[in-house]
Formats: sequence, C-alpha cells, structure tokens
Amino acid sequence: MKKIEAIIKPFKLDEVKEALQEVNLQGITVTEAKGFGRQKGHTELYRGAEYVVDFLPKVKIELVLADKDVDAAVEAIKSAAHTGRIGDGKIFVSSIEQVIRIRTGETGEEAV
Repeated sequence: MKKIEAIIKPFKLDEVKEALQEVNLQGITVTEAKGFGRQKGHTELYRGAEYVVDFLPKVKIELVLADKDVDAAVEAIKSAAHTGRIGDGKIFVSSIEQVIRIRTGETGEEAV
C-alpha cells in the first residue's frame, strides 16, 4: 500500500477531486495549508503599506491506496493540478506498512 500526499493550489481542489473520482478512487483527506517553495511569497499593498506574504495558501490532499492504483492516482492529480505556472505543487508517494479500519477491525487493503 502507498500513501500519496499532494500539495496543490486551492482553486484546483475540485478538479483534482473529480479526476480522482474518474479513476474510481475515493476516500481522500484534505487539509488547508500554508507554505512556499521557489515562489518565496510576494509583496502586497494594504492601506498604503507594503508587506510581505511569506506563506501562500495551499491545500494538502492525502490518500492511501493499493499499489496497483498509484500510477493512475498520481497521473490524475498531476494532470488536474497542472497550470504550468510556478507553485503548482508537489506529489509525494510513500509506503504504508499497516492500515486498520477502526469500526470493523479490517486490516490491509480491505481497510482502505
């Protein structure tokens, strides 16, 4: 099993969710996040004063799935979140050793 974590632009969330549903994946966790990479933030003007916005709004999507579904999920996220501009985000894939569904006690892929 694998865990996919994707950091994307907030306005791309609906497109990514729909793309994942199209490849029959469900069960995602979404967290509002702030961060920066190469963008390094930007300056804004508020009431005549300039200030630096270091951390930009992002959305973090997490999903755990069977190894066979990883490539489809990564491609769905990558194509739906792509704008071609700096700050599109990143996708991280890591291994999961164990999953347990609390309600039923199921383990492994059955719990996903």
